[in-house]
Amino acid sequence: MSSSRINALTTWAAHQHGLGVDAIAIAPAGGDASFRRYFRLTLPDGTTRVVMDAPPQQEDSQPFVTIARRWHGAGLPVPQVHAADLEQGFLLLDDLGSMPMQQLFTDDAAVRGYHNQALTLIADLQNRVSPTSLPAYDATLLGRELDLFPTWCLNAWLGLSAPDSWTALRAELIDQALDQPVVCVHRDFDAMNLMVHHQQLFMIDFQDAVAGPISYDVISLLRGRYRRFSDEQFAAFVAAFHHAARRDGRLSPRHDAATFLQQCQAMAAQRTLKVLGIFCRLTLRDQKTGYLARLPHFLDHLDDSLAGLPAHGDFARWARDTLRPAVMARLNEAEV
Repeated sequence: MSSSRINALTTWAAHQHGLGVDAIAIAPAGGDASFRRYFRLTLPDGTTRVVMDAPPQQEDSQPFVTIARRWHGAGLPVPQVHAADLEQGFLLLDDLGSMPMQQLFTDDAAVRGYHNQALTLIADLQNRVSPTSLPAYDATLLGRELDLFPTWCLNAWLGLSAPDSWTALRAELIDQALDQPVVCVHRDFDAMNLMVHHQQLFMIDFQDAVAGPISYDVISLLRGRYRRFSDEQFAAFVAAFHHAARRDGRLSPRHDAATFLQQCQAMAAQRTLKVLGIFCRLTLRDQKTGYLARLPHFLDHLDDSLAGLPAHGDFARWARDTLRPAVMARLNEAEV
């Protein structure tokens, strides 16, 4: 970040409070995989705010502002937008602290408790906010995300071609997603995007929200980057969510427990394949570091997801016998 931009951000933040630049303090407060940067603003009375720096040439902050205000108005736990200058790309937000949910996974009881709390928050999001104003998570977008896997992970990073079984799997994953009720989807409902503030979970990084499958945020949570649950644990979380969704009408009788579990497995496969592609793209195109080391964890997620889709055993065997060895060999070469 250039000194001129940090000076502009500091001046803007001070002006929002009617103060001079010398009366406030600004320090880095975490980063992001995008071009956004965050700073913690400390006022003379000790009050803190977070200032988001989102260069408008790379980041359109309007969706974040619109969604934040709509969700805050619906009583959902999100940071309040106190001021926004979209022309400069500066936002003034609540300070939710520095405790993402995964830092509290101290034992099995804490893991279960926070994941159950997060599943309840997903239900609140789906019940309180209509998805009608959001972009559609349609077949085109689902397919474009899936194609990140052969484009960036297979072709660009590994030098492999997709197996013959890829076409059928790709079509099935899209069909399974589109067969689900459409709800408001955060789209990155990962533990790192759930801040624990005053013992409550708050959602951040929701600017890419869409109108999409009811299982997507459940999968973002349960098959994210910080935990690998056993088949039994995963099924228990899914069953609890299914029971609540049937009770409040988000799922109809047509989506019985077994059907919904299989749809969750298909959604998990879709998201995991997308993540494999994104992490390779972040590395190769955007020169980001640290993402390749996470690939084996998501290969585990892929194995777990494909095990729940027995019709795609050919692809599962290819993922086990060809994809995983190729990834591990490439990682060894790179000494990740």
